Amino acid sequence: MREPVRVYIGLGANLGDPAATVRSAIAGLAALPHTTLLATSGLYRSTPVDSGGPDYVNAVAALDTRLTAPALLAGLQAQEQQAGRERPYRNAPRTLDLDLLLFGSARIASPALTVPHPRMAGRAFVLLPLAEIAPGLVPPEWLRAVEGQGVWRLL
Repeated sequence: MREPVRVYIGLGANLGDPAATVRSAIAGLAALPHTTLLATSGLYRSTPVDSGGPDYVNAVAALDTRLTAPALLAGLQAQEQQAGRERPYRNAPRTLDLDLLLFGSARIASPALTVPHPRMAGRAFVLLPLAEIAPGLVPPEWLRAVEGQGVWRLL
């Protein structure tokens, strides 16, 4: 069996009861096979970026997994489907969004997956919760660059 890899998952929801959905999704991450949930950030409220709809609830989770990146992505997408995720258009409001932010030190560029997540450095709703659980992964200049984006810690 392969060695575990430290991964970070961004969670977000803005339809239904987003806080309950994010909490449930964290439990779902902990239940993934060959995976251990290590840490979760608090919940953050954020205004939508490049879209409309209600505010989001966001968090970041750290996991150790023995799954490959494609297998982990499939597990994340299955969890989104179970939560009723639809993709009618880019950046549409969503019941659940799970993004693979980092997969160890891997750099992945495939049609299905890009890691590190290509837009994470410019999104406060990713950087603030990530910095909470893994401050060494978030350069201070990234945090300064997203200061005015409308993100508030809930819990």
